[in-house]
Amino acid sequence: MIPREILKKIRQIEIRTNRLVSESLAGQYHSVFKGQGMNFDEVREYQPGDEVRTIDWNVTARMNHPFVKKFVEERELTLMLVVDASASERFGSGEQSKRELAAEIASVLAFSAIRNSDKVGLLLFSDEVEKFIPPRKGRRHVLRVIREVLFFESKRRGTNLNGALEFLMRVTAHRAIAVIISDFIGSPAIPSRARPGSLRPQMMLLESLAQASFTLLRQANRRHDVVAVQITDRYELGLPALGRLVFEDAETGEVVEVNTEDARKRAAFAERQARAQAETAKLFRSIGIDAIQLRTDQPYGIELARFFETREKRRLRG
Repeated sequence: MIPREILKKIRQIEIRTNRLVSESLAGQYHSVFKGQGMNFDEVREYQPGDEVRTIDWNVTARMNHPFVKKFVEERELTLMLVVDASASERFGSGEQSKRELAAEIASVLAFSAIRNSDKVGLLLFSDEVEKFIPPRKGRRHVLRVIREVLFFESKRRGTNLNGALEFLMRVTAHRAIAVIISDFIGSPAIPSRARPGSLRPQMMLLESLAQASFTLLRQANRRHDVVAVQITDRYELGLPALGRLVFEDAETGEVVEVNTEDARKRAAFAERQARAQAETAKLFRSIGIDAIQLRTDQPYGIELARFFETREKRRLRG
């Protein structure tokens, strides 16, 4: 039996996100994520303007008249939600944690997908793959996906995107839409370069994670349509002036004390975070991955709609 407070939370997310899907995003999802392949439909007589490469030479030879193959777009898609369940996702400086925002984004995409008769699957990862739910259709299935994103208890604290990508490519045979929802923080493969006593909150490892995952991200994007949704919190981008604070790295347990009244430290921190954000965005662009950055303290509806619109325009130009 699922506790009543959990059901209530899931229902609240369903109502909130379904409204957004109904009002603005369902049509955009359909336009942005078109069929990933073309299925043969029939042959018909050649007409001026048809591409020569579509001519069916066997039928043409038999009929002594040019015929072309007609294809229809493969409409049924698979949406794989690859969601970060590491310890850093529990952080939130306001009313909403990063994990709660991740659940809402997953809900928006999942409900858009099932309205399009697509399948939805879930892969939760920390520094290992924690849970895999194979793609299926239907509202009940989507509600299960939302529940797992919100309330799944990870066994591990760290982050290893590489392991998640390897698993995704192993279990997903056909081309899919793979949406990675993460803060992109932390990499067990690359140690911190911070000096003893220097400020090292979670976001310091963002660039390292991106660099370590570069090769597998590129491979995954060749096989699937990969989209990166980066979720951050305002205090991971800039420190508040609140005097002496104790920071604990959610994934490593390292603790440091920082005097946040020091304007130079705050400025250095903000500059370092901005540089890490820019480098991560640059990396995604270099391997052709569409990415969006969302924050826990800002509404996501407009940003998500703008992202869909930009992606659709780019597809039409391409």
